[in-house]
Amino acid sequence: MFKIGYRTIKTALGTTLAVMLAQFLQLDNYVSAGIITILCIKVTKKKSLQSSWERLLACSIAIIFSFCFFEGIMYHPLIIGLMLLVFIPTTVLVRASEGIVTSTVIIFHLYNSGKITWSIIANEFTLIIIGIGIALIMNLYMPSMEKKLKDYQLAIETNFAKIFKEIEIYLVEDNYKWDGSEIIKTAKLLNEAKTMAFRDVENHFLRHEDTYYHYFKMREKQFEIIERIIPLVTSIHAAVEQSRMVADLIHDIRIHIHPGNTAQVYLNKLEVMRQAFEEMELPKTREEFEVRAALLVFIKEMERYLLIKSQFKGMNT
Repeated sequence: MFKIGYRTIKTALGTTLAVMLAQFLQLDNYVSAGIITILCIKVTKKKSLQSSWERLLACSIAIIFSFCFFEGIMYHPLIIGLMLLVFIPTTVLVRASEGIVTSTVIIFHLYNSGKITWSIIANEFTLIIIGIGIALIMNLYMPSMEKKLKDYQLAIETNFAKIFKEIEIYLVEDNYKWDGSEIIKTAKLLNEAKTMAFRDVENHFLRHEDTYYHYFKMREKQFEIIERIIPLVTSIHAAVEQSRMVADLIHDIRIHIHPGNTAQVYLNKLEVMRQAFEEMELPKTREEFEVRAALLVFIKEMERYLLIKSQFKGMNT
C-alpha cells in the first residue's frame, strides 16, 4: 500500500479550500488560487514563508510589467516574449525567481483580459492572497521531529560506543580483527540527522539556534577525529603498559557517552595519564618506542575529541 504523507494531505486540503474560497468570491480564474497554494506549501515553515514572499513580489512586478507592455505597446504574443526577456532577469535580480511560474500565470490572465483595469488587478491580487494565505495557514502545522531526532542521537551515541569498544579491545589484544562497519553506519546516520535537524531549525521562526543541530555538528567533528585515529590504532602491533592505560580511559569514555557535557572530567584524566607517561622509563626497543609514540599521538587526538565536546553546551539526558 502506498503511504500518504502529511504534506500531501495539507496540499490537498489547502488547494480545495483556496479554490472554494476564490469561487465563493466569484473571482475570475478562481482555480489559479489552488495552483498558488500547491506551489507555496513547502517542507518547512521558513521555506513556505520565503516562497510566499517571492511569489507575492514576482506577481506584483508581473502586474506592473503587464500594464506597461500590454497597455503601453499592444496585446500581441510577441509582446509576451519581449516582456519575459525583461521580467525574468528582474525577478532574479530581486531574488524572487521562485515566483516566475506563478507570475507567468498572472501575465497570461492579464493578456487574455484584453484590457487591464483596477477590478482585474484587484481580482489577481485576491487570487494571490488567497493562494498564499491558505498555504501559510496549512503550513502552521508541522509534525514534531523530537522523537526522530532523539532516535538519531541515541543511534549515533551507540555507534560511537561500539567504535570505542573495538579500539579498546584492539589496544590490549594481538591480531584482533574488526570489519569497521560502524564507521560507515555512523557517517550515514550523521548526514541524515543533520538534514533532519536543519529542517527542524527552519520550522522555528523565533529560535535562531537549535540544540540538536549543534549537537550533530559537534558529533560530526568528533567523528572526523575518530576516522583519523582508526589507522593510528591499527598501526599498533604490540601491547605495552601504556596501551592498557589508554584502553582503560577509552573504556571509561565509551560507557559515559551521552549528550551532557562532562568532557572536562576526562580531559583532566587525560592530563594525569600524560604526566604518568612522562615519569615512566624510556622505551627499550624500537617496537616499544613506535607503540608509545603512536599512543602519544592518539592521546593528542583524543584531547581534541574531548575539547570539541567541552565547547558544546550540553543537552538534557
